[in-house]
Amino acid sequence: MNLSQANILVVDDDIDVLTAARLLLKPEAKSVTTESNPENLRRLLRDDAFDILMLDMNFNSALNTGNEGVYWLRQIKEWKKNIDVIMITAYADIDLAVRCLKEGAVDFIVKPWKNDQLVETLQEIIQKRDNPKKKEKEHNNPINIVGEAESLQLMFRKLEKIAPTDANVLILGENGTGKDMIAQAIHQASLRSKQPFVKVDVGALTDTLFESELFGHKKGAFTDAREDRVGLIEAASGGTLFLDEIGNISLQQQAKLLTVLQNRKITRLGSNVPIPVDIRLITATNVPFAKLANEQFFRKDLIYRINTVEMNVPPLRERGEDIMLLANHFLRIYGEKYVKPGMTFAKAAQDKLMHYSYPGNVRELQYIIERAVIMSDGSTLSVDDLVFSPIEQYQTDTPQTQIDNLEDMEKNTIIRVVERYNGNISRAAKELGLTRAALYRRLDKYDI
Repeated sequence: MNLSQANILVVDDDIDVLTAARLLLKPEAKSVTTESNPENLRRLLRDDAFDILMLDMNFNSALNTGNEGVYWLRQIKEWKKNIDVIMITAYADIDLAVRCLKEGAVDFIVKPWKNDQLVETLQEIIQKRDNPKKKEKEHNNPINIVGEAESLQLMFRKLEKIAPTDANVLILGENGTGKDMIAQAIHQASLRSKQPFVKVDVGALTDTLFESELFGHKKGAFTDAREDRVGLIEAASGGTLFLDEIGNISLQQQAKLLTVLQNRKITRLGSNVPIPVDIRLITATNVPFAKLANEQFFRKDLIYRINTVEMNVPPLRERGEDIMLLANHFLRIYGEKYVKPGMTFAKAAQDKLMHYSYPGNVRELQYIIERAVIMSDGSTLSVDDLVFSPIEQYQTDTPQTQIDNLEDMEKNTIIRVVERYNGNISRAAKELGLTRAALYRRLDKYDI
């Protein structure tokens, strides 16, 4: 089943939220029904067949306890057990949202939401809801990533070994390689899979927001703290905390995070009462490990904490035939989405896809195929339908070419210095800033 075939019900007492949801989802779904009064839920569920229900956590109802979402979720599950419910929540309600997951909600979204992420979430849920065999298969093998490259298979085997443990994992890889999917796969295959998976883009948090979002705060802790807020670390307790872009946080933020990981306790801003937390930590970054190892950039003691196991996600340019596997995968998805089924690639288009360097990796390939499907007038995608990133026009060297150029430069420099000192290895090594042993290894490497 596809999102375009789904009937969606959105229940929220905020008219602006209902309008935003209707405008976003109307082009994507078969039907979108909005309702501001949860008292009408039973009638709506009796009279219409909805696939997904998006339900707000709080209403201006007689209950007015802050637990309205939990109450209505329980009612909905009594009236219609098979409907998938997504909770709509503010950051301050995350602890309630986690309770709702335990009560049978399939997911929760934080408002204001990001449109593309909401659509993706709905698409994933709707594709699984009517296929219990697929759900069971994915539960037993959660690595739902397209690819057959040996480097990817090695990563999968490592994932299967570490997922059932509570080991902290550091995922390294370029932008667009799918680090967040790997993190989710680890969580789904872990013993915490039924508990929350909380993702935080820590690289986007300022110093001010860092503590408030991760640790939470008490009412009055600062000017805009109008109510108590549960931090995201506390919300993830019992489950998995995924800190994305960990390599972009400041040394001050690193020190605060290290304290939490050492003590396994957080203290909300405005409070002096420590709260125990039980999390499995997964982190990810596109920063090379060599840079993380530089203590001027990243604390070594924090590296030891987050890097019990390291996983490297290979870039798309190193995955060979996976490029066409992924291209055909995206072609089927967007062919269905834009009602252009059965599309294929011309031979020249396949050659063009195979010889591109993909600086944006899988994410870039996905956007290339989606645009091509939208703009194409025929059932076969040609070379002209495939429009690559304008940035590539200014990149004359592929990453491998750049590496080759650097090696040529190093080799030529060594030859020049050795000749300058008439073969005196000690003096040449000193000039190059190398030990004698290191220089001998390079002489052997370049067959000098």
